[in-house]
Amino acid sequence: MAIRVQTEDFDVSREVAALRAGSPQVGAVVTFIGTVRDINDGSSVAEMELEHYPGMTEKALQGIVEQAKARWDIFDALVIHRVGPLLPKDQIVLVAVTSAHRGEAFDACEFIIDYLKTEAPFWKKEQTPQGARWVDARVTDDAALAKWALPDGKR
Repeated sequence: MAIRVQTEDFDVSREVAALRAGSPQVGAVVTFIGTVRDINDGSSVAEMELEHYPGMTEKALQGIVEQAKARWDIFDALVIHRVGPLLPKDQIVLVAVTSAHRGEAFDACEFIIDYLKTEAPFWKKEQTPQGARWVDARVTDDAALAKWALPDGKR
C-alpha cells in the first residue's frame, strides 16, 4: 500500500505499472482519477488550492486503505493526493486498487474515494469571480459514505 500527498502531478500509466509490477496474480486494476472542474456550485473556478495537515492526512489515508483491505480481498492499493494550487483540468487524486477479480477492486476503489472525500483532512479553497471561498463537504459525499455502513451501524 502506498500513500502519497504531494504538490507535483502524477503519471497514471507509470503509477499503475509500478503497482502491478511483479504481481502476476493481479486480474483486475481499477483506478479513479479526480480532476479540477472549471465550475462548481454555479460559479466559474479559476483555481483551487488544497491544504492538508502533514502527518495526520497520511495517517487518515492509510487507515482508509487498511479498512478497504479488511473488507475486500484486494492485493494492493495506491492513493496519491495533490495539494497546493491547482488549475481546471489538473489531476487532484489517484486511487488504484489491484485484486484477482474486478468486483473486489471496484468496491474497494469506490470505498476508498468515498471515505477520502469525507474523512481525510483536506481543505479546498476556490478562486471564483466573486472571490475566494472554502468548499464544504457535499450532502452527496455523506450519502455515498453512508452506503458503506456495517450492519452494526459502524463505518
